Amino acid sequence: MEFAVAGDGARLAWKAEGAGHPLLLISGQATDLDGWDPVVPKLAANFRIIRFDHRGTGGSEEGSAEGYSTRGFAKDALAVLDAAGVEKAHVYGHSMGGRVAQWLAIDAPDRVGVLILAATSPGGAMGSERDSDATRALTSGDPDQLEPLFFAPDWAARHPDAVKTFFISRASKSAKVRHFRASKEHDARDSLSAVRAPTLILHGTDDVLTPLENALVLHELITGSTLVKIPRGKHGFHLDHPETVVWIRDFIRRKKR
Repeated sequence: MEFAVAGDGARLAWKAEGAGHPLLLISGQATDLDGWDPVVPKLAANFRIIRFDHRGTGGSEEGSAEGYSTRGFAKDALAVLDAAGVEKAHVYGHSMGGRVAQWLAIDAPDRVGVLILAATSPGGAMGSERDSDATRALTSGDPDQLEPLFFAPDWAARHPDAVKTFFISRASKSAKVRHFRASKEHDARDSLSAVRAPTLILHGTDDVLTPLENALVLHELITGSTLVKIPRGKHGFHLDHPETVVWIRDFIRRKKR
C-alpha cells in the first residue's frame, strides 16, 4: 500500500497492479479498494489498475470535514493520480464513485481519457431517488439486507468471500454519515454538458438503489455517450456480470484518446 497526500494533508491509501495505460477505479460510498477484487485481475491484464480508499475508509485518514463531497473526493482522486505519477488515466466509477468520476471529467478534463460510469446518477432534481425500503437497507449497513440489492443470488452463493469482502466496511461512523450525505447531495446536472471524455454508461435494469432512470438522464446530458443496460443487473453488476469487463476493455480500445 502507498499513500498520496490530499490538499488538506490527509493521507490517502492507494495501490497499483498490472501494466498498460492507467485505469483509475473509484469505489462507492464507505466501500474500500478491496471491493474491486473480483474484477481487478481481468482488468489488470490490459491496464495499470490504480485504486484507492476514499478519505475515512480503509487505510485513508479522515481529513477535514470540508473534503466530504463528491467534488472534494474528485480532488482526492487527482492527488492519487499525482502520487502515482499519472498524467492521464481512464476512469471507472461505481455508484458514488461514478458521481466522483463525473466531477473529475468536468474539473480536470485533461486528466481523463475514457470515462466509465456504472450504477450512478447525475444527482439533483433530475436524479431518480431510491424508495424508502432501499434507503433503509443502505443506511443499515447490514449485509443480509444489502446482498439481494447488489448481487444475483446464484453469483453470491458461488462467491461468498467476494461478497463478504465487498460489504466489510472499514469506515468510521462519522465517515459513513459524511459519505452518505455527499452522495445524496451530489448534483452535476448543470455541468455534465462539459464532459468531453468518451463516456460509457453501464446500468442494471433491476437496480433499486440507483434506478435505471438515472442512466437515461446521464446519457441525455453527456454528449455522445454510450448507454448499455444490463438485463436483470442489480447495483453490484460490475462484479457479478463479468461480461462488463470485456465491454469496458473494448470500449476503451475503440475510444481512447
